Amino acid sequence: MTVHLVGAGPGDPQLLTLRAAGLLARAQVVVHDRLVSLEVLELVNASARLIDVGKTPGLSHSQSQINELLISLAREHEVVVRLKGGDPFVFGRGGEEFEALAAADVAVHVVPGITSALAGPMLAGVPVTHRGRAHGVTIVTGTTMRGARVNYGALANPDVTLVVLMGVQRRAEIAAELQVAGLSRETPVAIIEWASTPRQRTVRCRLEELANVAVSSPAVLVIGAVASLELNGALESSLAFGA
Repeated sequence: MTVHLVGAGPGDPQLLTLRAAGLLARAQVVVHDRLVSLEVLELVNASARLIDVGKTPGLSHSQSQINELLISLAREHEVVVRLKGGDPFVFGRGGEEFEALAAADVAVHVVPGITSALAGPMLAGVPVTHRGRAHGVTIVTGTTMRGARVNYGALANPDVTLVVLMGVQRRAEIAAELQVAGLSRETPVAIIEWASTPRQRTVRCRLEELANVAVSSPAVLVIGAVASLELNGALESSLAFGA
C-alpha cells in the first residue's frame, strides 16, 4: 500500500518535476486540491479517477476526511497520487497526511514541488535575496489554525524579505503590525497573483498602501527592499506556460 505525495508546483505544468509527471501518467487515482491547475490535471492518465478535495466556501473536506480517503484508496489501488499545489510540505498539510498514512501502515513516497513562495517572486523579477538589499528570507502563512496567530511584529526586519502565503485577506492587519513594530511605511511590497499561469499579475505598492490595494487570492505577498526590483520586465510573459 503506497500513496505518492506529489507537489504540483505553482501552476505551470512545465514546472513539474519529471518524477511527478511520470506518476500522473500512470496514476489510477489522483486526489487533488482546488488550486492545482487544469493544465497540470490534463497530464493525468485519462483512465484515472480524479477526486477534488479542495476547500471552497460552503464545501469543504476536513483534513481527517482526506486522511481516511487516502488510506482507503491505498488499500484498493496500486498507484495513488495525492496532488497538492506548490510543495506538499510548505503550508500544504503534507506532514499531517504523511503521519496519518504512516500510522495506518501505508507507505508514503514524497515528490517535492516548486513552492509559489519562491517561484512567484522570481517570475515577477523579484529575487527574495539580493546582496545589499536582503540577506535572508522568511516564509510565513497568513492563515493559521483557530486560536493561533503569526507574530508579524517579530518579523519586522528591514534586512530580511518577508514572504506571506495565503495572506490577502489579512493584509491590512499584517501591514499594521509590521509598521507598529518599526518597519518603515515606505517599505516596498509586491503582490503576485496566480503565479506562473496566464492569469499572473503583479501589483506593487508601499507597506502603508497594502491594506487598500485591489488584489485577490491566490497571491504571494513579498515585503521588503527587494520588492522594488524588477530584474527582467519580460520575465512574467516569457516564462508563464513556456510562452
